[in-house]
Order: sequence, then structure tokens, then C-alpha cells
Amino acid sequence: MTLDRKLLEILCCPVSKQGLTALNADQLALINKQIEVGELTNTDEQVVTTPLTEGLITDNHQRIYRVDDNIPIMLEKESIPADQIDGL
Repeated sequence: MTLDRKLLEILCCPVSKQGLTALNADQLALINKQIEVGELTNTDEQVVTTPLTEGLITDNHQRIYRVDDNIPIMLEKESIPADQIDGL
């Protein structure tokens, strides 16, 4: 992940205030597979259509935030509830 380590250390989930960890390649593949078949929705109940190249997951593994062009998208309604993804 190309996100700056210092930024990652200070970021937290705006909803739960949990810390965040970068998603690894296996996690991204699992998420993108569900996006590809149209089975993933964000908190606003909109189907996620754009694959993730980078992402962050809360320390309690409840929410996923996408990272676009090294910018974390920390909007609650665009977060992805992680409970939709088996094996994450």
C-alpha cells in the first residue's frame, strides 16, 4: 500500500473511532470478486461497482474504506460493511 504510514497511524473510522489497517492482496481479491458479481453494497445500500485497488479495514473488522489515488475515502455512507464478505 502506498498510503503514508504516519497518516495511517492517525486515521480512524469516523463512525466507530477504531484504528485502520491496510487490506492485503488476498483481502482485496476477495472483496473485488464480490464486487465483480454485484454482491457488495455500501452502507448507503448502493451496489459497489468499482473494484478496490487499495483499502482500509477497521481494527474490529466491521467497515472497509476504499483508497483512491492515495486518498482514503472516509465517508460513512460509502464504507462497505465487512460482514457481507465471508472469510475476511
